[in-house]
Amino acid sequence: MIEELDHIGIAVHSVDEAVTRYVDGLGLRLDSVEVVPTERVRVAVLMAGRTRIELLEPTAPDSPIAKFLEKRGPGVHHLAFRCADTGAQIRVLTERGAPLLDREPRPGAHGTRVAFLHPKFLGGVLAELVEHPA
Repeated sequence: MIEELDHIGIAVHSVDEAVTRYVDGLGLRLDSVEVVPTERVRVAVLMAGRTRIELLEPTAPDSPIAKFLEKRGPGVHHLAFRCADTGAQIRVLTERGAPLLDREPRPGAHGTRVAFLHPKFLGGVLAELVEHPA
């Protein structure tokens, strides 16, 4: 039910500073910047061809991204996988015994529905399931 890699999430202290390096340094295209209040994060979406990269800046000291930065510093935070139905994918993974951080989809950036798998399922890699609006 996984369709493809949706994006790579990268934790940064400042979206504005990081965007400059990715756009001016690498020549990537800035697609959008958005605040996701439920996640307490500011997200900049960059395009490297058809590949999306999301730069994630915390908007609150207790946000998951703030905690990640405090513990590990800036860097790759998660891999996101596109699926047609996040709820169905959660049910399949639950049946397979996968440890999930979310039992129900929640709102994500750009009107998506998302859910996260515990990093221990993929050997230390945090994975996000992403369902885009129809």
